[in-house]
Amino acid sequence: MLISTKGRYALRVMIDLAEHQTEGFVPLKTIAERQEISDKYLESIIKLLVKAKLLSGLRGKGGGYKLTKAPEQYTVGNILRVTEESLASVSCLDAGNETCPRAARCRTLSVWQGLDKVINEYLDSITLSELMHDESDGFDYVI
Repeated sequence: MLISTKGRYALRVMIDLAEHQTEGFVPLKTIAERQEISDKYLESIIKLLVKAKLLSGLRGKGGGYKLTKAPEQYTVGNILRVTEESLASVSCLDAGNETCPRAARCRTLSVWQGLDKVINEYLDSITLSELMHDESDGFDYVI
């Protein structure tokens, strides 16, 4: 599994909107500038998020985008499943593919199923609210 720029940018956009949710609808141009993403590419990502009802949009003056739910109700897994074709670690576990003819006798299938379970549980355990204002650099230990 390799997360595309679309998935990574979607996560950044969702965090941005969560951090600025008190501002109401945030214009696409404002999000693009803050996140340093081209307007055109961001537009294609936001369309996916709106279609999945993760965001709502408003056209015209005072328009833009905002979250449809509270940040703690979104998980990283929810967001990535909208933007990525698949989070499967191997193609035979991808829901869009036919069942592998070797599945019944595959000695490694349980390994890949276990890996997928770990990946999905991990991504579903992190909420948008946990990522907001997280400026830690990984060196937050005390001696």
